[in-house]
Amino acid sequence: MNEHLLRISEKIENLRQQIRYHDRKYYVDDSPEISDYEYDQLIKELEALEAQYPEFITPDSPTQRVGGQPAEEFATVEHRVAMLSLDNTYSQDELLDFDNRIRKLIPEQNIEYIAELKVDGLGVALIYENGKFVRGATRGDGEQGEDVTSNLKTIKSIPLTLEGIGLNLPMLEVRGEVYMRKRAFQDLNRQREEDGETVFANPRNAAAGSVRLLDPKLTASRPLDIFNYMLSYVEGISLKSHWESLQIMKEMGFKINPHTCRLSSIEKVMEYCKKWEGKRDELNYEIDGVVVKVNSLAQQIELGSTTKSPRWAISYKFHARQAITRIDDIIIQVGRTGTLTPVAVLAPTPLSGITITRATLHNEDEIRRKDIKIGDTVIIERAGDVIPAVVSVIKEKRTGQEKDFNMPDKCPVCQAEVYRPEGEAATRCTNSSCPAQIKEHLHHFASRNAMNIDGLGPSLIDQLVDKGLVKNAADLYFLNVDQVAALERMGEKSAQNLINALEGSKSNSLARLIFALGIRHVGIRAAEILADQYSSINTLAEAKAEELQDIYEVGPKVAESIYHFFQQEENKMMLERLREAGVKMQEEKTQESGEQPLAGKTFVLTGALQTMTRDQASELIKKAGGKISSSVSKNTDYVVVGESPGSKYEKAKKLEITILTEDEFI
Repeated sequence: MNEHLLRISEKIENLRQQIRYHDRKYYVDDSPEISDYEYDQLIKELEALEAQYPEFITPDSPTQRVGGQPAEEFATVEHRVAMLSLDNTYSQDELLDFDNRIRKLIPEQNIEYIAELKVDGLGVALIYENGKFVRGATRGDGEQGEDVTSNLKTIKSIPLTLEGIGLNLPMLEVRGEVYMRKRAFQDLNRQREEDGETVFANPRNAAAGSVRLLDPKLTASRPLDIFNYMLSYVEGISLKSHWESLQIMKEMGFKINPHTCRLSSIEKVMEYCKKWEGKRDELNYEIDGVVVKVNSLAQQIELGSTTKSPRWAISYKFHARQAITRIDDIIIQVGRTGTLTPVAVLAPTPLSGITITRATLHNEDEIRRKDIKIGDTVIIERAGDVIPAVVSVIKEKRTGQEKDFNMPDKCPVCQAEVYRPEGEAATRCTNSSCPAQIKEHLHHFASRNAMNIDGLGPSLIDQLVDKGLVKNAADLYFLNVDQVAALERMGEKSAQNLINALEGSKSNSLARLIFALGIRHVGIRAAEILADQYSSINTLAEAKAEELQDIYEVGPKVAESIYHFFQQEENKMMLERLREAGVKMQEEKTQESGEQPLAGKTFVLTGALQTMTRDQASELIKKAGGKISSSVSKNTDYVVVGESPGSKYEKAKKLEITILTEDEFI
């Protein structure tokens, strides 16, 4: 390797080490040391160097967390150590019975326990070889699971390279629980509801469904996290206790639940269980119990296992958080995209320390499926701070006085016509100026990942809309200090802070603006792709649906939604007002060094390439000025064919598009 390439290699590795350090501080230790902007700059610098020198890309690079291609199906893999299930117990007496069994099996020995919160998520096994993450699998049947390595790599709290002693260990296997935080789950379900998609029943289902998506890029868009709870296999070191293994795992960079405790007696374990059953709502993730383990690894071996469960561990399950109540009425709430969501008005019912008066019914199909009527006696369930849901109807309690519910044909807020798109579960208001939609859209527009307007909270938005000061997002930029200061609970200083925040948001990136517009189906990832493809809102607004759906990762559904958004007169007027206010509507593209021989040419990649990954090939094409599309159409210039190409190859032949082998492409 010549001196120049050696310097590049060292620079790339230095950047990776910095990024890994800050990943741990942010995602594992929850104590970030740099701003999001500074972190993004490190990532961009690394991406640029790896694009220019693809020979230095390694599987454990931070840029490869979302590097995999969509899978046809998951391979089945055998676990290094069987993932046994745990016996369940539901009472303090049963915990005492567990302790008595332990003491009979290993009499006259001191017993110490580890108590861990039982996170309600998806169990996975992670394998590392010489400090590198090489495979991740779901629990499956305990003996075999599904290989979901590419998807697990997208979870930033899972280290791709270990620290300290982990780098010197030939092999180790760690068990963990992938989960989704309560607020993230709530936001995801709200978005799915507005998009007319089926909502997830609970955070565990959302986490499990996200890990098992066939496209890692979709998994990356889901807010997943992990707690690691066990070093199930290791070569190269000898350990005496489970507690010791947890401390070593933490030193290696694994995220460990901070509430895990080492306890000297079963009585202290019982106190721990009682404490967390009462405090579970204070956590920002779901737990459904406590896992109790014998601490000594030698004692674990001596106690052994049955065919299904270890004798040295047990799961103490919390009582289900359900209650019986009555549906007094069903009302409609209108969301940001005009979605009409039915909500049950309940007879006030105490549950998990609060009084429940509302429960979501999601959509009309869900009401029909559960056969819910006004006046029904129902079972409701509450999951943390997520809005309660109706689980089922107690039909035996019907009196004949119950009434059927029908979705209204007019919006309850603005009285405009409503419609239900074919193939969707959601019913929508047709009026984009509906006050309910405006408020929800302003919440979204001001949110952290959008325009990030500090101080623009729900109560202030309500006042701005109700007083007629703001009719769409663009109107925010024409507010003055006096107008804002005159509102309830707002003084001159608060008003000035808001105006300053609005002024600062004008220079946000194009991707933030696109996301902030609230175009249906366009999330953060899609906004970034569109910003990368188009240099301004103007060029994006002029794009046809056929052109948009040719963009890599943008399908027909998203393309049609984008095109429809920019055809609406009210949206055109809002964009013009944003431009008039001085909001940045375009992004300067940094010119790639060297010639651009593929400028204006569109490529489609299909089949497995031998000398590079598809992502590496895509970067080479972009660097030379070309574009990548995920589908073959009349606008495609070249189709690059690797081994075992699919239907794209056949379509290219039918359309007589130039087909290149890998050698011809290179």
